[in-house]
Amino acid sequence: MSETKTSGPDRTGERFFPDTMPAPLASTTTLPFWQAAAEHRLVVQRCTACGHTRLPPAPICPACRSAEADWKELSGRGEIYTYTIVHRPIAAGQPLPCVIAVIALDDSGGLRIMSNVVGAKPEEIAIGLPVELVWEDMSPDLAVPRFRPSPAAENQR
Repeated sequence: MSETKTSGPDRTGERFFPDTMPAPLASTTTLPFWQAAAEHRLVVQRCTACGHTRLPPAPICPACRSAEADWKELSGRGEIYTYTIVHRPIAAGQPLPCVIAVIALDDSGGLRIMSNVVGAKPEEIAIGLPVELVWEDMSPDLAVPRFRPSPAAENQR
């Protein structure tokens, strides 16, 4: 299995999901997000007309209808907004149970991202748990954002 690179100094070196998991598809609108992800940078789209941030990327700002946007890099920190524990696989070889969560992202203007929580037992997961970004390299050109409990979360477990 290939190495997983993480944000920050702690690198786990593990893959979280098997190669049989379907890869995300990029479009012209989402390609800059996936290119930044391949570089282990979490970015969100920001309207240059009104400053509204959005994720997933979209061609038009939902706040002011402008088509002009740039990209804002985030810290990768946040907290669990909600989650579910999955007990049935969607791909062969998928480790179970796994946690799918909605993460409220710090410094994002109120955005949330759906991802997996890794590096913790399902019974350790709770709404409000601080998390940090960890990258799973699926190939040389594709990295997928996952989240794990942050060191600050150790006191909450």
